[in-house]
Amino acid sequence: MAQIVDINGNPLDAGTLREPQTANVGWLNQTFAGHPSRGLTPGRLAAILEAAEYGDMTAQHDLFLDMEEKDAHLYAEMGKRKRALLTLDWAIQPPPNPSAAEKKAAKYAEELIRSQSNFDDMLLDMMDAVGHGFSCLEYTWQRDGSEWIIDTVEHRPQSWFQLDKATRSTIHLRDGSTDGTALNPFGWAVHVHKAKSGYLSRAGLYRVLAWPYLFKNYGIRDFAELLEIYGLPIRIGKYPASATQNEKETLLRAVLSIGHDAGGIIPQDMAMEFVTAAAGGGAPHEAMVAWAEKSVSKAVLGGTLTSQADGKTSTNALGNVHNEIRHDLLTSDATQLAGTLTRDMVWPLLALNGRMPSSRRRCPRLVFDTSETVDLALYADALPKLSSMGMRIPLDFAHERLRIPLAAEGEPVLGEVQPPATKPAAATGQAALSTTAMIDDPTAPLAGQLTDAASPAWGKLLDQVSALVAQAPSLETLREQLLDAYGGLPTDQLTAVMTMAFACAELAGLDDARVGR
Repeated sequence: MAQIVDINGNPLDAGTLREPQTANVGWLNQTFAGHPSRGLTPGRLAAILEAAEYGDMTAQHDLFLDMEEKDAHLYAEMGKRKRALLTLDWAIQPPPNPSAAEKKAAKYAEELIRSQSNFDDMLLDMMDAVGHGFSCLEYTWQRDGSEWIIDTVEHRPQSWFQLDKATRSTIHLRDGSTDGTALNPFGWAVHVHKAKSGYLSRAGLYRVLAWPYLFKNYGIRDFAELLEIYGLPIRIGKYPASATQNEKETLLRAVLSIGHDAGGIIPQDMAMEFVTAAAGGGAPHEAMVAWAEKSVSKAVLGGTLTSQADGKTSTNALGNVHNEIRHDLLTSDATQLAGTLTRDMVWPLLALNGRMPSSRRRCPRLVFDTSETVDLALYADALPKLSSMGMRIPLDFAHERLRIPLAAEGEPVLGEVQPPATKPAAATGQAALSTTAMIDDPTAPLAGQLTDAASPAWGKLLDQVSALVAQAPSLETLREQLLDAYGGLPTDQLTAVMTMAFACAELAGLDDARVGR
């Protein structure tokens, strides 16, 4: 029996299939997020991002979790981006020019994955890589009869991982050592999402969104302070020079509480004055928040008109353009995720169940259907016209573009009239219906005979025209010759055939009227 290896050639240790690798580093389960968003400042944010570049990614990914949790707009936009994958259909395709065994392997892998009840949850967890740069899901396996299937799938926080020191691109599990430990083959689905080029610690989209998040929080904080004091006069208490400390404190309490309680008491020889606050407005703070949210929408979805409409620049045409950009992002996300699923799910399922592909190139691939809905009426009108012009359009092309499956051999198809099952009149107790609807068109044989009779006449006419075309030195001369020859073309025989055709058509119409067809 051939040794089982993953798609990169790493051998499988069968003892790791039933137990998660993280069980060996249980202290990770006892670590909790540091919530670095508390009191976040530009200087501290810069320090967190820089530390991630030097290998300490824990604070960075804890911050990213806080951002998605605290910012409703960011959460909504990222939710659209992630959940868009759940709307796509998918299939497992065999490699090019597949053998019978490869076709069976692709079908088998698709059956196993479709039976995975938590597959949609897996897709959503793997799309977490869009913001963080990577997402790691840990598998355990179990035997179901004679088959190996995925038992549990757990999303592990990005803060549990680190990058290798040599390349800064390979993800290792933190275990307390300098370089961490490599992930077990067949034990993980590791999706690395390239939101932008660079080292993996800088590839996440949340690094771009961290600055709008910070400035938006400044704007909201200042706006909240404005709302707290806007419209309230400044309250000043005055006490005599001989006032005791207790009297001063009593006056201070009255000054502080009167703004909320609208009432209070102070000694008679003390006074309270109200000074009107300077006029202010929240427009600058609202502008800061709006800028930050539009920046988030642009970074996540490629535009703002699919999520926000200001009533000024939001036109249908611009909205369609932004929606096309959003579809481009969906296609990119689907392509990247499909590669990960092929490597970390399709290959392991086939390898563990005795159908390991001969090479990476011959492995069946998971493919998402990102094609947009086509206008069937447009194609129904265009394809016959293009075919009549001489274009040789493959049947498979039309089925693929219209997303209509090709019927299998012997499968009923639309447009084919199935002969109705008839019963004897005695069994039904009713008179037999007219059989004229069951009879073929009686004019069909006559049409064939007329076509045969007209062929010689058409042949003579076309021969004479062909001779004129062959002899004409130019198109202008040909046009003149055709006009001159029009009256002398041999049309007598053709005229006689057409006369018979008109007579047959009239007789057929009379017969239809007579029998009520």
